[in-house]
This record gives sequence, structure tokens and C-alpha cells, in this order.
Amino acid sequence: MLTDAQLLVQLQSGDDASFEALFRRHYNRVYGILYRLLGNQSDAEDVAQQVFLKLYHSPRRIRRQADEVNVAGWLYRVAVNTGYNTLRSQQRRQSWTEKLGRWWLLEPAVPDPAVIVENNERQARVRRILAQMKPREAKLLLLRHSGLSYQELAVVLNLAPGSIGSLLTRAERAFAKQYRLAYLQEDKE
Repeated sequence: MLTDAQLLVQLQSGDDASFEALFRRHYNRVYGILYRLLGNQSDAEDVAQQVFLKLYHSPRRIRRQADEVNVAGWLYRVAVNTGYNTLRSQQRRQSWTEKLGRWWLLEPAVPDPAVIVENNERQARVRRILAQMKPREAKLLLLRHSGLSYQELAVVLNLAPGSIGSLLTRAERAFAKQYRLAYLQEDKE
């Protein structure tokens, strides 16, 4: 089996089969990260395709560090950044839709069941808190909860492997504090 670095070199030479091998090897993880970030299957699939299109159209964007190539790290970084861009776009669209709804006094056609609403609200709360956090902390939490190991986190975020544990603990505490401050009163009601 060829390594990611070997497949990348072949892809840079125009070998489509190498792209397919990289796609099959990394799609599930990229999709999982995006699904956790976006909370929607179709959005996660769309953004995952965008990430792999970036790889396909510009494989030379991946830089070598000390004769090593980290295709997975590049893909995860691009996935998170593209996912955040999608979230910002969705927030702008939602804001515009809400304004339009107020103007036209639109009401939802069919209310969702209470459980679905509660889950969607909880996920939206988490996304809002992540959007308010420092980008590195938010990425660290998102990638860790997407299943990346400490070593993979260090590579993707360009951090020292020994610092991941303490940075992750700080990020979790910051998230918990912001969540409590933002939603403590609301949860009591």
C-alpha cells in the first residue's frame, strides 16, 4: 500500500487513481469532522466534496516539512476552515431570513416535534459557543471530539505534542464556562 506522500506525488503528476486512493482513505474522517461542525449531513457532504476538490485541483498546495508530507493534516485543516466559512455563511443567511420573516410575518408551516427542537437547539448552542471561542481552542475541541488522537491534533494544529493535553483541558474549561454563562439562566426556566 502506498503512503499518502507517495500518492500525493503521483497526484501531482496527474494520476487520478492516486486521488481516488486518497479520497477513499480520508473521506470518512473529513466527513465526520464536518458533520460534527455543521450538524447537517448534506452540508457536511457538500463541504467534504469541496475539500477534496481543492486537493484534486491544487495538490501542490500541500507543503513539505522536513521531507515529510502530511496530507491528512492538510485535509483536516482545510475541512475545519471551510466548515467555519460555511457556518458564517449560514449565519448570515439565517439572519437575513429572520429579517425577511419579520417583515412578512411568516410563521413556520409545520412545527417540529419537541425532541428534535431540543436537540437542534442544543447543537446550535454548542456551535454558537464554539464560534465565540478562540479559533485554536474551538478547532482543538472540534477535532478531538471528531476522534483525532493527541498526536494527530499536534500535527494538524502545528503544536507541540506535549502541550495538547493542557491546551485541551483549557479549551474544555473555557467552553464550559462560556456555555454556563450564556445558557445557565435559560436552562433554569
